[in-house]
Amino acid sequence: MLVLDSGALTRLATRDRATAAMIMTLRRRGLWPPVVPMMVLVESLTGMPSRDANVNRLLKACDIRSTASEPTARRAAALRTWSRRGSAVDALVVALAEPGGTVLTSDGGDLGALAAEAVDVLIETV
Repeated sequence: MLVLDSGALTRLATRDRATAAMIMTLRRRGLWPPVVPMMVLVESLTGMPSRDANVNRLLKACDIRSTASEPTARRAAALRTWSRRGSAVDALVVALAEPGGTVLTSDGGDLGALAAEAVDVLIETV
């Protein structure tokens, strides 16, 4: 499973050849479509249709998760406490990727610290 944070969502919404190649690589690796937690939308969208158009276009190809279960929320809280890094959204992104998932991010520092406490979560930066 591939989970996107807000930085990765914004980056993958860019319409250029490098991004198209990145998406093709993710597809070949079996990591497409990505999961996008609902709270990532809050960080990524502006509420202005013209500014959000590219992100909205990408979201049509994503698996948007509207909720996190209570155990996932509790796991995210534990990861955040143990790592002493990251926001609540970052912690939920990593918890959703457990076990064995990949998180695509533009912030490898905080998410890397969270993933170091997680079970088999790979962090890839864009």
